[in-house]
Amino acid sequence: MKKKVIVIGAGPGGLTSAMLLQNKGYDVVVYEKKPYIGGRNSKITLGEYNFDMGPTFFLMKNVLESVFEKTGRKLSDYAELISIDPMYRLSFSKEKEFFPSIDRNKIRNEIKRVFPGNEDGYDLYLKKESKKYKELIPCLEIPYGSIKDFFKKRFLTSLPYLDAHVSLYDVLGRYFKDSDLKTSFTFQAKYIGMSPWEAPGTFSIISYIEHGEGIYHVKGGLNQLTQKMAQVLEEDGGNIFINREVKKIIIENGIAKGVELADGSKDYADYVIINADFAHAMTNIVDEKHKKKYTKDKLDKMAYSCSTFMLYLGVNKEYKDVPHHSIIFSEDYKSNVEDITIRKVLTEDPSIYVQNASISDKSLAPDGKSTLYILVPVPNNTSNINWENEKNKLRDTILNKLETRGYPELRKHIEVEKMITPFDWENEMDVYKGATFNLGHNISQMLIFRPHNEFEEFKNCYLVGGGTHPGSGLPTIYQSGIISADLILKRDGKI
Repeated sequence: MKKKVIVIGAGPGGLTSAMLLQNKGYDVVVYEKKPYIGGRNSKITLGEYNFDMGPTFFLMKNVLESVFEKTGRKLSDYAELISIDPMYRLSFSKEKEFFPSIDRNKIRNEIKRVFPGNEDGYDLYLKKESKKYKELIPCLEIPYGSIKDFFKKRFLTSLPYLDAHVSLYDVLGRYFKDSDLKTSFTFQAKYIGMSPWEAPGTFSIISYIEHGEGIYHVKGGLNQLTQKMAQVLEEDGGNIFINREVKKIIIENGIAKGVELADGSKDYADYVIINADFAHAMTNIVDEKHKKKYTKDKLDKMAYSCSTFMLYLGVNKEYKDVPHHSIIFSEDYKSNVEDITIRKVLTEDPSIYVQNASISDKSLAPDGKSTLYILVPVPNNTSNINWENEKNKLRDTILNKLETRGYPELRKHIEVEKMITPFDWENEMDVYKGATFNLGHNISQMLIFRPHNEFEEFKNCYLVGGGTHPGSGLPTIYQSGIISADLILKRDGKI
């Protein structure tokens, strides 16, 4: 008889586990609270314009390719990937802009043009970081359930490359002298919601992944990845139910037995996989009496990532002179980051990420028009910022800056618009404290110190998503889904 698995949440991590387990003969049921699938990897439609809600570019495509391959399929048969080059426009001022390329000769010349005297450092960067990448990536592909896992060979051999004792910014100081160039290779700390001056040096591999493997857009938006994952699950006989909220996990004698839904019905299973935001799930669908480690007090003391302020603009103009991705830095980037992560206040000069995806993908907007996705890192909701009072002022600050940095007369071209504040992330999207990138990625909350894939609070329960190992970001979230599925398969002797 088939064993049954219930997955709470149809985000990318949950769908990864669901795909793999359904294909291996389990009976998988996914319950999704929202009327759509994908979680933060879903689609926003405003009239004739389509946007990604969250992630806007694709790294480490080999991870998701392996998931499809394990089900006997090819990702390329389901999604069209578009390589983005230049990878982005990094704008430090009106006069100083840097365009990193996946072509190593081009970027070396670009470094020489913008940051003369630093070009040899790029060769050293590639040499050292490629070795670090090869040593560290295997450590992210296995679970960490006990202190014994730190004594396994693959972890021990990685120790000289871990750089856990230094900051990401300091690691880049080994290669480059110019502060703006170091910023160009460390701003990626924002992908995990941290400061480059606080993030462990371990995360220098993120920028290396971009420079070593390139970055990709998915035609139709990255939301298409979760749509196709759901398609594969259903092709193999799995079931996804939207608008079905899980009220609580049924736990008996320290064992997860199933779920109780908001309508009062109950569904039982052999295993439960939690794909909801970790701290939100612990607060809302797990009774306090079943928690020893992750109590409300413990959750409040944990470190959380920053949040994001979002604008989704449909405009009746094409911005052909700016590339697919742009980052417009504040004049004092370090102070801007400290406002977000330490002082937890809104800055007068924010750094802004803009995706001008229509320049690469004409399917997102009508002819002659564009979608502009705008993201500004801001403090999470431990800041007590009153977003009802501040949101329109911040919107004006952002538009004022963009109109002088590549998007002239932007306001008059806006046809449709949507805004998401940290308050909305928490209260409408169920993101604890509005921390868009989940739990912080400081050393005390990584590997064994992060909530385990095989959940330690009660048996027969597994975690996927940014709140468990390996961490936040699409590739690592997919990896969490692989790890949890493999743990179940190994337990049942299927691999």
